[in-house]
Amino acid sequence: MKILPLIIVLLTLCSFNTSAKKLYKFQDEQGIWHFTDKRPDTEEKVEIRQIKAAAKQAISLLQAGEKQHPQFYIRNDYPGPVEVEINFSERDNVQTNPELPRRFIVESGTSPTLFEAHAVNTEKGWKLALKYRYMIGAPQPNYNAIVSYLPPIAPNAEFQISQAFGGSFSHTDAQNQYAVDIVMPVGTPVYAAKSGIVVETENDFYKGGDNKAYSSEANNIRILHDDGAMSVYAHLELETAQVYPGMSVAAGQLIGHSGNTGFTTGPHLHFAVQVNRGMELVSVPFNFINQSGQAEQPVYHTWLKGLAPNQMMGSAVE
Repeated sequence: MKILPLIIVLLTLCSFNTSAKKLYKFQDEQGIWHFTDKRPDTEEKVEIRQIKAAAKQAISLLQAGEKQHPQFYIRNDYPGPVEVEINFSERDNVQTNPELPRRFIVESGTSPTLFEAHAVNTEKGWKLALKYRYMIGAPQPNYNAIVSYLPPIAPNAEFQISQAFGGSFSHTDAQNQYAVDIVMPVGTPVYAAKSGIVVETENDFYKGGDNKAYSSEANNIRILHDDGAMSVYAHLELETAQVYPGMSVAAGQLIGHSGNTGFTTGPHLHFAVQVNRGMELVSVPFNFINQSGQAEQPVYHTWLKGLAPNQMMGSAVE
């Protein structure tokens, strides 16, 4: 007697976008306490507490087709490409076409069928469990350009660079090796350093400090550029992002405000240019356009100056 296959799909190493909400608490004239997630229309004193909302899954591995011959595909909710690596976490009497493990480049939206599965011996039961991981951005294994960017600050503003390439405090790993920290007060306007598509925003974190436990809690904006690189603006102020995923931005456009969220010893903007290299985000060197319209590497302890509108028009940055 033929035993029907047992299909088990285990989705692991997923990534989620999280968002936060506010809880409003106030006491009315009768002394009754009210709790709501919407700003109340009252003249009474209102206490506001930031709370974490449910996580939203950005990448999903989905199944279609017949039970005996399932097909698998990816839904990508990012407004840009991702690289996904899929492998077995368990297999018994099963084969896939193409064979796993394998990496796939998936554009925004729903992919076509990426692979199919079937029993090796159709007279026996079979099962499989799958796991996957992904990295935002199409792979850029040979990226070696040193591109010029506008300073991500207001025209004619000046702020000091407190940590540059290879900074010993927190720029020692591949993801941050070529990052720049720019000291500025909380609430300082931040501008796009190059045109592109916003692929990711974190806008709801409200804590920060010098404890590494805060490392994953920095508000940030990630912009994908036409060469496949992505600029990152981190430690932004709570709920001040002026852009959203999928939005096109121009160089010099206001995108948010600086803050002090995440792993930080004080208010500043963390700026980096990153590429996906080997399923890992790595930072790459870049230049800033200076007041003379020339490209120069950011240097520790020097002052970074924003370009005036006429200087921006004459720059090579788009």
